[in-house]
This record gives sequence, C-alpha cells and structure tokens, in this order.
Amino acid sequence: MLEFRILGPLEVVGGGGALRLGGPRQRATLAILVLNANRVVPIERLADELYAGEPPVSAVKQVQRQISDLRKHPGLADAIETRSPGYLVRVDAGQLDLAAFERLVAEAADAAAARAAELLRQALALWHGPPLADLADESFALAAVARLDELRLAALEQRIDADLALDRHAQLVGELEELTAEHPLREHFRRQLMLALYRAGRQTDALDVYRDARETLVSQFGIEPTPDLQDLERRILRQDAGLGGAGRAEPARTVLAVAVSDDGLAPLAALTEPLAGPEVLAVRLVEREAELGDAVAAVKKAVGGRGAAFTSENPVDDVVRLAVSWDVDAVFVSGDVGPDLERRCPADVGRVSGPPVDWSTGSGVFVPFGGREQDWAALELGAWLAVGASAPLRLLGTRAARGRRDASRLLANASIAVQRVVGVVADPVLVEPTPDGLLDAVTPATVVVAGERTAMTGSERPLVVVHAGPRPGVLAPRESATRFSWSLGG
Repeated sequence: MLEFRILGPLEVVGGGGALRLGGPRQRATLAILVLNANRVVPIERLADELYAGEPPVSAVKQVQRQISDLRKHPGLADAIETRSPGYLVRVDAGQLDLAAFERLVAEAADAAAARAAELLRQALALWHGPPLADLADESFALAAVARLDELRLAALEQRIDADLALDRHAQLVGELEELTAEHPLREHFRRQLMLALYRAGRQTDALDVYRDARETLVSQFGIEPTPDLQDLERRILRQDAGLGGAGRAEPARTVLAVAVSDDGLAPLAALTEPLAGPEVLAVRLVEREAELGDAVAAVKKAVGGRGAAFTSENPVDDVVRLAVSWDVDAVFVSGDVGPDLERRCPADVGRVSGPPVDWSTGSGVFVPFGGREQDWAALELGAWLAVGASAPLRLLGTRAARGRRDASRLLANASIAVQRVVGVVADPVLVEPTPDGLLDAVTPATVVVAGERTAMTGSERPLVVVHAGPRPGVLAPRESATRFSWSLGG
C-alpha cells in the first residue's frame, strides 16, 4: 500500500521505498491531486494551477501527459482514477500523513493532559520538514502551505499547553524562546513563555517578554496586546497564586536521587531527566572530606535538579533523614547504600542498575505486573516516568498456564487505574509465565520498572527495582495479592 506524504517534501512511499517521481510539473500534478484526495479535480483546474493561471493552448494535453507518466509508477496506476471532468487520487485511511496528523490532533482535543501531550507529540513527529517543501514556491501551493503551517503551529501550541498543565515549565523555556523569536507576532507563544518563566521563578524575565511583545505590536501595527496577554501580565505583577502549575505553587512531587559514586550519577540523571527541575533532589554520598569538591562538581554536571554532596558514615540513616525532611515521594538509588534502606524508608525505593536510560530509543517503559503491592508501586513510578518522557507505558502479564487464566483482566484493571489517576494509557502485553519469557519480552524496553522479587536477573536493559514504602500509593487497591508471577515459572 502506498503512503502519500506532504508534511515535508512530497513523497510517495511503497513497499520498495520512495518512488522516483519526475520533474516539478509531474510532482505538482500529483501534489494537487493529493491535496484534494478522494475528490475529483477538473482537468481545466489542474491546467490553471499548474501554469499559475495562464495555461498555454496545449495545457490540457500537458496535464494528460503528466497523469500518464505518473501512472507508470508502481501503485499509482491504481490510485489515480479518471473521473469526469478530470481525475482523482484514491487515498484510504492511513495512507496520507496529513489525515493521520489531523486524526491524532482531534483525539488529543478530548484527552487528559498527559495523553493529549503524547498524542500531539506523535502528530508533530509526522512532519519531516516544511510542508510541500520542494513545491512551496509554486503558486498553487501557497494557500495550501499556509494552511498546513497553521495546522502545525496550532498543534504545537496545544502540545505546549498540555505540557504546562503537567508542570513541565522548566523544560519548555528554551523551546518557547526559540518559537517566540521565530514567530514574534504569535501571542499565544508569548503567553506560554511568560507562564513557563513565571513558574520557573523568573518573574522579571516573564514581564520582559510582555514588554517586548507590546513594543513589537505597537511599533509595527499601532495595537495593544490582546486582553488575555494583558491580564496575564497583571496576574504576574500581583503574583496570583492561581498561576502555579495545576493550581499549586509547589511541585506535585519530590524525588530524591542518591548516588554513592560519580559513575552512579549518570544513570540517575538519565532516569530522572523527564522529571528534571526543582522536584528532583540529587545527593552524592562520599566517605572522605577530600572527595567533596569533586563530588559537588560531578553533581552539578550530571543532574539538572537541586543537588548536594556530603560525607556520610551511615548512608542509610542519612538517606532516611533526607526522605523524611523533604517529604519525598520516591527515592532512586544507584549503588550499594545499605540493606536496611527499603525497610526503614517512608517512601518507595527504586534501585537503579544497568546502562543509563536513553529516552530517544526503545519501546517505552515496561512494567512486569502480577498484582502484588510491589508491582503497584512499580507501576506508579513507571507511569510517572512514562508521562514525563512522553514514552509508551507497557504492562507485562502472564499468558494462561497450568489451568490458570491469563493476566489480561488484571492488566485491564491496572490500566484503568493508571488512566484515572495519571492520565496515561498503558498497553497490555502477555508473555510466557517464565523468567526467560519475561527477559525476552523486555528486550525492546527503554527502561524496565519492576516490583521487588520479580525475576529480572540477567536483564541487560536499564532497570529500576521498586520496593513499596509504608506510605500508601495512589494506584493500588486496598488489598494486593500475588496472583501472577514469573518467579516460580508460572
């Protein structure tokens, strides 16, 4: 089946790769048909648009020749139909990147913030350059390119709105500064940048953005900013509490990341990158005072959140003290802190091992799930990471074995809980109920987040093994029990 791509240079891709289309006139003919997919384009209109409103006497024959040449390409002969008074290109669902983009954007409009951000990222990833980049100077393409550009920018604004609703302001500032420089008259980007800066504690910078926007509009057009932008400036000046993310001034969660070596900082930094900002507290524990200077420098270099280093004679005591003092929701540990940490820590503890997470690769966050208390804790942390990284969340359960049903019902209950509380959809994956079956299933994972006592020995993927703390989680039901497990082979 052919794929038609117009969200970038015009491409038609078949089973053997991209078709080698002819010159500009042939490509323009196909582009006009694709822009009007499944609608008849009269031959006179094709001629008029191909020749910028001044078609020669031979224009109709030229159009017929271009259609004939296009039909020589594999697949296009069936796709291009002759219909009086002209031609149409038949495009089914899934064949046109623009249709896929619009479908994802429409779905995002009715989704919760986390799901909307994920869908909009998928939609924007379909773009591979300026629309119809190889034909953008043709007169027929001007209106279409302008419309497509507007669709992309509107989707980008919606994605940033969703990210702001998820308190990702720290990660958005740089992107929004580039967007406002590129689109200085687009006030919604200005508003988003002001809000992101204010939430990041940069009130003066946020007000500077407003002043620059007003100066640009007044000097070029003699108009004031929109009432919405003016209202935001007034709210920033009076430090309106309602401007805080999700209606709060403080972050929704605090994560403590603890390393006992400089090498342990890289896995922690990579893992917590989606949560980067003031909610991540990075700590490097050292044995000797002479190590402090290098340790502090290593923390600053590796981790984007708040960080510190100090000497510790009893790492477990110090980690528990920090977890209590800062009321942390989770503790990520890289290295051997001590065997009693899980028993004494008030928060969930995730032991980090394996190579650093690369969020640009792999198939998402994989959570082996059997319904135990530890699995619910792992699911909650995994959902956090998946939302922050806009990565897929996949729940792994066992297939039916030894007269027992499969775990699909359990995975469905867990998925509903995640959707209601976190706003991300978890994809169920059934695998063989053996340790080898589990290890094979997590091979494509970006990171594996597993409950304590899950049989993960031998996994080469980035791994977080989670112990549930005494503080009740927001996902787990009142009673959790081991019903499906890989640890005993079924």
